[in-house]
Amino acid sequence: MHKRNDGRPGYKKSKVGWIPEEWEIRDLLHVADYVDYRGKTPTKSEAGVFLLTAKNIQMGYIDYESSKEYIPESSYENVMSRGTPEIGDIVITTEAPLGNVAQIDNCNIAIAQRVIKYRTKLNILISDYFKYYLLSPMFQRILSFNSTGSTVKGIKGSRLHKLPAILPPLAEQKKIAEILSAWDRAIEQTRNLIDAKQRLKKGLMQQLLTGRMQFPEFGKPVKKKNQDYRETKLGFLPNDWDVKSLGMIGSFSKGRGISNSEKMESGLPCITYGEIYTKYDFVINEFKSFINDITAQESQRIYNNDILFAGSGETLDDIGKCVAYNQDKVAYAGGDIIIHRPKNVNSTYLSYSLNSGFIVRYRRKLGQGHSVVHIYSSGLNSLLIPIPPLPEQKRIAQILTTCDNQINILQQKEALLLQQKKGLMQKLLTGEVRVKA
Repeated sequence: MHKRNDGRPGYKKSKVGWIPEEWEIRDLLHVADYVDYRGKTPTKSEAGVFLLTAKNIQMGYIDYESSKEYIPESSYENVMSRGTPEIGDIVITTEAPLGNVAQIDNCNIAIAQRVIKYRTKLNILISDYFKYYLLSPMFQRILSFNSTGSTVKGIKGSRLHKLPAILPPLAEQKKIAEILSAWDRAIEQTRNLIDAKQRLKKGLMQQLLTGRMQFPEFGKPVKKKNQDYRETKLGFLPNDWDVKSLGMIGSFSKGRGISNSEKMESGLPCITYGEIYTKYDFVINEFKSFINDITAQESQRIYNNDILFAGSGETLDDIGKCVAYNQDKVAYAGGDIIIHRPKNVNSTYLSYSLNSGFIVRYRRKLGQGHSVVHIYSSGLNSLLIPIPPLPEQKRIAQILTTCDNQINILQQKEALLLQQKKGLMQKLLTGEVRVKA
């Protein structure tokens, strides 16, 4: 690879900026044949041919699970009368959302409205390269600039076809696509590892938080026998586990104050109820928001080993989502947060237990309201929790925290790979960095 110098020798000015002299600019219509659906919305069926909608097309791949719609096989020829899809064709959404791009990997599908299918002209454009070009930040900016609408952005096919495509020589297109494909494979491998770790953690939570799996260091078998369990209001639990309500193991208080306008980028750390949903999973490892001394005086301080519940949510499953705080740093909780201060119970264990599937089923019964659901300390006070011996609580918390740390490391790796790929796309697809083909 070599990079242009400040004088830009070997480059020319084009309508999309500086590009290498031997590269061309052509309209999309001149480098690819297109198909878009025209006519009435096809009749849907419970089975038949998969209908690829805008919901299925993500940035770089097709998600067959996000929406499952079908049309009768008898309708296929009519729906796709203007050209059936082939593996390698490129699809792009023209509205809701705008500009999502993927490559077809299954030709036994039909194309719905708000989706345009392109098939590259092989003597001009390589399909893999075209996919990356349409996904590039540069093309996405051009697409957004040429779109219409304020609330919902969209673009007509006639306008889309006139947008520019940057064309390196075919050999260079192939090399660029190979480099970016290598990053995609690394991203996919990392995502697969994340999925595997998350499945492992889910299984461990089901086993550890119900006592079905325990630890030899406590003089117990890895898996207990049936006679080691007793029936409780929460189902069968180990004989040496207690079942207690939150009111029995601690006290409640309320967060106060902290509006969005009072949050700062530095100062005293704080947490608002919305961040419990959006920023944290089980434990507060680092704070995302801060307040000044004056705001702190009107707020509520939290302490090591506290549990923080979100007092409001949009759904019954959301309501009562909680996180543990296990640091000694001075910090504050805003309004609509319910603070629980347990005694002789590990808050990290408590957070994993309270957010586990079988406790959430009990917790959601405490929600009140419709469009906005609320939960109160009076309800949480009676919520029952399985309580193992304290050493076992700490061991369970340690294992699940280790899982979360491993997942977090992989997610950071994924984010880095995505950032690297974005930078490569900007440099390779504009010719700022050249490849030897």
